[in-house]
Amino acid sequence: MSRTKKVGSTGRFGPRYGSKLRRRVLDIETKRRAPHKCPKCQTAAVYRIAAGIWKCRKCGNVFTGGAYIPVTPSGKMASRTISTEND
Repeated sequence: MSRTKKVGSTGRFGPRYGSKLRRRVLDIETKRRAPHKCPKCQTAAVYRIAAGIWKCRKCGNVFTGGAYIPVTPSGKMASRTISTEND
């Protein structure tokens, strides 16, 4: 078995592509695989169907979001702006 304690899932690349790019890929993959909460039922059961399309395992809610995380920082800011304008 290869030693991947530091490099995690990017150990599959070996010494190729440079450390900075492999670190960036590791960061993206850990964020994508982390448990995310559903915006409808608040259960940590959301998984990615495709880039930007997410689905909740519990309630079946399908929604759009970021490519690697369901809610992007700019999406949060936009929803905050919309909710304050409606009040």
